[in-house]
Amino acid sequence: MTAPVPLDQSFFARSALEVARDLIGCGFFVDGVGGRIVETEAYRQHDPCCHAFNGKTARNAVLFGPPGHLYVYFTYGMHFCANTACEEEGVGAGVLLRALEPETGLELMGERRGVSAPRLLASGPARLTQALGIDRALNGLPLWDPPLAILARPAGEAAPELVTTARIGVRGADQRPWRFVDAHSAYLSRPLARTPILPAG
Repeated sequence: MTAPVPLDQSFFARSALEVARDLIGCGFFVDGVGGRIVETEAYRQHDPCCHAFNGKTARNAVLFGPPGHLYVYFTYGMHFCANTACEEEGVGAGVLLRALEPETGLELMGERRGVSAPRLLASGPARLTQALGIDRALNGLPLWDPPLAILARPAGEAAPELVTTARIGVRGADQRPWRFVDAHSAYLSRPLARTPILPAG
């Protein structure tokens, strides 16, 4: 089986919906610590839930920059979240990395998180950033250069079975089916049994 290779910029220069779908099963690593992406959410500029909805600011500038760079933001005065900037430069769009299945560096992840159960290490966007040591220092860095790496699924590996649901915490008219998950993963931020499954769109 061919070793996984880092995804290049062209992978991210597409619709955030396509990128969010195709990231499931890829590897995400920071200084070699990380694992397999099992849950993502897409956000596009015309979407009221997207940080880019009201235009470019100092905070969200990475979303409008070249695709394939890491957008890190602080939320609720407590947590960092990590996103991949997508689509063409000048368009604000991104994919939130919501959960991954830990594969390497579990001991370090556990120290950072203060827990030992693998299921609790990176099953949620705030847990993921804490486990991987992601903060504002990584904001704007390209995802194909150290210390970051997003690796393609190994050649010959079966594609994961995908399920699409509404995004977590989004209500009302904005319940678009833009959350993508590995249907068989035990590492999701919220079990599928608690989340209505929607038709892909």
